Amino acid sequence: MTLFFISLCTLILIASYYFLVVAKKPTLIFQPSRLNNRIIEATTSLNKRYYATPWLFNTHLQLIVLGFVKGFSKPLKYDQHDVLTMKDGGKVSIDWLGLDLPENSPTMLVLHTISGNPQSMRGFVRYVRENLDWRVALCVRRGHGDMNLQTANFNTMGNTDDFAAQIKHIQDSFPQSDLYATGISAGSGVLAQYLGQVGKNTPIKAAVAYCPAYDMRNAFTRAKPFYSKMMAKKLHKLFITPNTDKFQHLDSFNDLKNTQDLHEFHQHLYEIAGNESTEDYMQNSNPSVVFDEIKIPLLILNAKDDPVCHIDNVYENKKRIEAMDNVILVLTDRGSHCAYFEGITAKPWANRMIKEYFTTLNNIQFK
Repeated sequence: MTLFFISLCTLILIASYYFLVVAKKPTLIFQPSRLNNRIIEATTSLNKRYYATPWLFNTHLQLIVLGFVKGFSKPLKYDQHDVLTMKDGGKVSIDWLGLDLPENSPTMLVLHTISGNPQSMRGFVRYVRENLDWRVALCVRRGHGDMNLQTANFNTMGNTDDFAAQIKHIQDSFPQSDLYATGISAGSGVLAQYLGQVGKNTPIKAAVAYCPAYDMRNAFTRAKPFYSKMMAKKLHKLFITPNTDKFQHLDSFNDLKNTQDLHEFHQHLYEIAGNESTEDYMQNSNPSVVFDEIKIPLLILNAKDDPVCHIDNVYENKKRIEAMDNVILVLTDRGSHCAYFEGITAKPWANRMIKEYFTTLNNIQFK
């Protein structure tokens, strides 16, 4: 009886902790407007608790499992791989899924993570194709996947001219298709920078920034040291070391190749990214510089327990977001960095929420 009583009390305490501390409704930060109110009302996930997977709500455990999911899920065969050559000889690509859909089906542009490639993005791409029933155009940046660097020009944050060329190719391929975009982690950086530069002059109707880092000048100093060092090491392995022959003539290369964390890495990336100084690089690549000029509807998703894009980055920009009538910030207590598992079976809550958001916009704004 004593053992049963202890077990029962333990279960009650665990359940109480879960429902009081873990399973909470998202906090929404936005300027009330007719459109924002309609979006929030129609997006079910924004009005209910996010039930983070009970056995998986720990920040670090979510990232470990996310790595396993990415590594062991079924490979995705894309319908087509289009390579685009830029004016300087650099190459980017668009990987398509859903080319069999009607010409006027919406197209989701997906901008990948800091070290992403077509296979690492297959979970989100497959979800959009199967659950939204939209065409997907994965916009692959220079040096990613099988896109070997052709020139001494590489930027973890991407290049807005390259992205504009990818958009034009997508438009030319499907002129009747409405375009939407989701930038994931670092992919949200080039997306936000592009949207801030062009304002309303874009064919993209609405966008999502999924776990963005905001201001590059501060963001990488706040990343947890373990993840910062691990990600910097990966960037060296994937992009810097294999391309030493292209970069070694640059004065800043020796400093760059000796960097140990994300902040140091981006302090010395300026020449490789085509800039004369760190200050120039931050001015030309930092989405925070032009963030206030974004004019299309934008949903931002961040988690308070994100060890890579720290919550202080969000708080630092909260007033800017509140002043913009086209932005909704969704802030959750749990979710880690681009993980967001929900329920006993660990389904992707963020994917579901993003699907609901775009479905809502497609239904109420543009029809």
